Amino acid sequence: MTGTAKAIKHIENDKVIVTEYRFVPGANTGWHRHGHDYVIVPLMDGKVKLLTAQGENFAEMKMGVPYFRNEGVEHDVINANDVEYAFIEIEIK
Repeated sequence: MTGTAKAIKHIENDKVIVTEYRFVPGANTGWHRHGHDYVIVPLMDGKVKLLTAQGENFAEMKMGVPYFRNEGVEHDVINANDVEYAFIEIEIK
């Protein structure tokens, strides 16, 4: 990924990749496609803007409430808050 969000890889082994993403306001992950199913766990309440080939939409994120996504979706994630935002991403190999 070539975005401006700070990625901190905590675990990478043959079963999972666990990465913490920290975004200043307006920061993004950069366009990417997940090669594995994954779970996102928000570290705080907030909103992210999701860009896909179908357009853009916004997602309200709740601290500690995880959500699951299938591999293969190409997208960019952007902090849509006026403050720093962060989540943990767990890719399941």
